Amino acid sequence: MLYKTLPTLCVGLFVTAFSCAALAATPASVVIDVHLISEKGIGKSIGAIKASETKNSFLLLTFDLSDELPPGGHGMHIHENASCAPAQKNNEMVAGLAAGGHFDPLKAGKHEGPSGKGHLGDLPILYVEVDEDGAKEVTHSLVAPRLRLADILGRSLIIHAGSDNFSDEPAPLGGGGARIACGIIPEK
Repeated sequence: MLYKTLPTLCVGLFVTAFSCAALAATPASVVIDVHLISEKGIGKSIGAIKASETKNSFLLLTFDLSDELPPGGHGMHIHENASCAPAQKNNEMVAGLAAGGHFDPLKAGKHEGPSGKGHLGDLPILYVEVDEDGAKEVTHSLVAPRLRLADILGRSLIIHAGSDNFSDEPAPLGGGGARIACGIIPEK
């Protein structure tokens, strides 16, 4: 009798083991090395950001950055090009300008934040905490609900000097100001 149920039992165990292995598989991830940037070029490393996907397929950014960023909120965006180099605009060198504009494959042409209907490259605000000794290391995570890991591969991530109001008013592109840090996102 056992020899008749053994094939069914083996198939059941195989399916169960295969399903458990699939559930236990960790999502793909990339590590983005982040550097300070200026109009003179790419500066020192300030840490890394791990990009992966949540079980709901949202982009998860996990930060491990030093205390080099100024305290407060900072606008962050995925940019079109895999470059952190400066480039010229109006006869002046601009930090990180070779990264191009915000990642906008749907050609929305507007800035509405990570949950809006604008650029897909719009990310949540990065907050740098401060204590009595100054800025603290950044070691938390943020979720970008409209992006997947595959969307950002081969692009760059820019951190701006100021916060972001997720609007094009009163200043364009959220008003975050200068590009102060950048990381090239590996193609994998």
